[in-house]
Amino acid sequence: MEKHNINYRNKTIDFTLIRKNVLNINLRTRADMSIVVSANNDVPLNFILEFVKKKAPWILKNQEKYANLQLQMNEAKEYVSGEEFRLLGRQLRLRVIESKEEIIVINADFLELYVKNKENFSRKRNLIDGYYKELISQVFAESLDKTIKIIRLNFIPEIKVKRMISRWGSCVVSKHLIMLNSALIYAPKFCIDYVVLHELLHFENPKHDKKFYQSLTASMPDWKECKRILDEVVVREI
Repeated sequence: MEKHNINYRNKTIDFTLIRKNVLNINLRTRADMSIVVSANNDVPLNFILEFVKKKAPWILKNQEKYANLQLQMNEAKEYVSGEEFRLLGRQLRLRVIESKEEIIVINADFLELYVKNKENFSRKRNLIDGYYKELISQVFAESLDKTIKIIRLNFIPEIKVKRMISRWGSCVVSKHLIMLNSALIYAPKFCIDYVVLHELLHFENPKHDKKFYQSLTASMPDWKECKRILDEVVVREI
């Protein structure tokens, strides 16, 4: 099993290559938006990379479809006690409590939502959405402050947050800008640190070449485990 990627229209498409006794090159996109390619040992890697690149429009279209399905699943929440919410690598159970003061508290394994009217769906949704947005801003800023100390930059990049289909992060080197996937808030903090560090290193080396991965490994030796958690575990929760 090998990990590879191709670049298509400023997007990086990661895929897993499995060598086995098959007649043709087979490509599958999974519901968790991961990509698996199978081919026999006689097929050159360059040929496989070109094959995946030709399939890139189809891959991105399927990933967008899966992302939309995941968003619909999230939007189907009723915001009632007992529902599960992912936050910073933890699975929390919602507890809705009627109260004069409207706040959100993390208590053990519970996301406690104090609200004036337990039956007001839109108010409950807005409170939780607002809580997540505030936490995203805080946690991502803390991660940048932490990871930027690992490398030497003569500027502090701006962070923008958006929902992305096929990437956890990206950067615009010319604008000193880092884009982070809002879904990272579901991941453990060390995984968020990995994504931020990955993008910071692109200001020194825009390419995913040997030198880039050497720098990444030197700065964060366990980055492959962070990526594995993001791509195999966290992605299933969004």
